[in-house]
Amino acid sequence: MIRDTWLFFGYEMRALMRNPVWPLLGLMQPVLYLLLFAPLFAGQAFNGDMGKALDVFAPGMLVMTALFSSFTAGYGTIMELKSGVLERLAVSPASRPSILLGRMLRDTVMLLVQSAVFLVLGFVLGMRIGVLALVLMLLLMVATGLMAAGAAYGLALATKDENAMGSIMQFVMLPLMLLSGALLPMAYGPDWLEKVAWFTPFYHPTEAGRALFASDFGDLNVVLGFVIMLGLAALTISWSVRGLRRLAG
Repeated sequence: MIRDTWLFFGYEMRALMRNPVWPLLGLMQPVLYLLLFAPLFAGQAFNGDMGKALDVFAPGMLVMTALFSSFTAGYGTIMELKSGVLERLAVSPASRPSILLGRMLRDTVMLLVQSAVFLVLGFVLGMRIGVLALVLMLLLMVATGLMAAGAAYGLALATKDENAMGSIMQFVMLPLMLLSGALLPMAYGPDWLEKVAWFTPFYHPTEAGRALFASDFGDLNVVLGFVIMLGLAALTISWSVRGLRRLAG
């Protein structure tokens, strides 16, 4: 399985390098938020101090990047389903988990490159983070990205339709993103809203990121963020692999 995963990873990376438009488009949203929304946030809550504002704002944007960058991968899977490419791969001698794991490795590399660009721009604007905190933040993003990729591939294999997948993602993702506090910390809102957010999955990696940027490694949200994202990643990857096996019959 390791050999097959590496082969599929190489194939997916070569295909990505031939058409790098989607990774660039996936980076545009968080960069625009960083350039256009972060200064407003700094002026409103931090008296114009961009460095302090980015310590709160940047972790949410990194989590948003991990989610949206990975979720969009499912649309390509639907195109391959309709063209018959994925069915031919599914009935080949290759390990079926490897077909999806190779894509997820590609998504992880793409996510790390996007994160690096975002972080460099953040450092230029005044953001600061320690080395250990940065490594842990990137690992948290990888876990979040794997969870989102597994959900995207599983949903694509279940719906087999772009419109259905888009509708479900809009219905589910919009409230979860708002409750994650990625744009504004939920602590700025009423207590009841923060309590509701605590029971949603994306709230904890966002708060974990903010704790890491503050070098507060003992914060409970750091542990919760990793545990929840790794647990959900295992569930969504298993779901997507089962969907591919059903496709192969």
